[in-house]
Amino acid sequence: MGDGARAVRAEDAFDVPVVDGWLRQRTDLPPGLPEVKQFSGGASNLTYLLQYDGHDLILRRPPAGTKAKSAHDMGREYRIQASLKPVFPYVPEMVAHCTDTELIGSEFYVMERVAGTIPRRQELGVDLTPEQTRQLCFTVFDTLVDLHQVDADQAGLTDLGRGEGYVERQVTGWTERYRKAKTWNVPSYERVMAWLAANQPKDVRTCVIHNDFRLDNVVLAPDDPLQVVGVLDWELATLGDPLMDLGSALAYWVQADDDWAFRRFRLQPSDVPGMPSRDEIVQCYTEKSGLKPGNWAFYEVFGLFRLAVIAQQIYYRYHHKQTRNPRFKSLWLPVNLLERRCRRIMRG
Repeated sequence: MGDGARAVRAEDAFDVPVVDGWLRQRTDLPPGLPEVKQFSGGASNLTYLLQYDGHDLILRRPPAGTKAKSAHDMGREYRIQASLKPVFPYVPEMVAHCTDTELIGSEFYVMERVAGTIPRRQELGVDLTPEQTRQLCFTVFDTLVDLHQVDADQAGLTDLGRGEGYVERQVTGWTERYRKAKTWNVPSYERVMAWLAANQPKDVRTCVIHNDFRLDNVVLAPDDPLQVVGVLDWELATLGDPLMDLGSALAYWVQADDDWAFRRFRLQPSDVPGMPSRDEIVQCYTEKSGLKPGNWAFYEVFGLFRLAVIAQQIYYRYHHKQTRNPRFKSLWLPVNLLERRCRRIMRG
């Protein structure tokens, strides 16, 4: 994991000597306490960099005040990565998982840091030509293809899923979530939700999916920025339909010829010179995976709708003063934009 971490006071993070002592019982560490930094961004789990002399670790914990373990299950996130590591080398090496909530006020886990560059909102963080940027993008999505080829049984992850019917469960679940989170200043999305329910395909297959696959969850090799060495943030990973995973990933893909309003809310540098279009990525993925969607519009609309629900759930907390984070104040705007985009795609 690379740049983007800021120094924090130890007392604002957790009791550093306590965590250090707990870690030393489980792994070899250089002498002295670590310098602690926090990675900014994100609206879910908190991520800290523990910088020892020549040895960096990453600590992940739920946000303060979280009570619903199902939403921030550190044990599940740790186990998925520990199980995937032998068959999917891009996963960080796990160090230890702490179930004692008295230690820092919540469960947490620690993993090895993956050294390299993480693309951020405005830029890739590496100096590439447009041709190299295009090559890198296809390499990133080749990594998603590789993930979808993982044998869940071999990885010991067959109990992650609920069997067939993933697409139907997702449409039903995200529909319910949106209705519960709706506020007065966003669309009803009833047309979109009805269209998704009426056009949903059967599952194409069941495999391990990431569910939050974006450029800023990818680490590029420090000595070769055209190579991927890490995939991060496995909080939402499960067993599901790979085309749903691709559709959700491309919902974040704001390309250079999108309108200015849509580009305003981009979360990754997917519009820098050389980046391919969403259609080109779909074509590349389907050729390499052998999966052919009967109606790609469904997966595209679902991905955009899911993204809208995520934004609305965060905004709902701000709207009802459950959080005062100013970053969430205007999230109702992309919820409106995404609804219009969904309806354009539905019209064909």
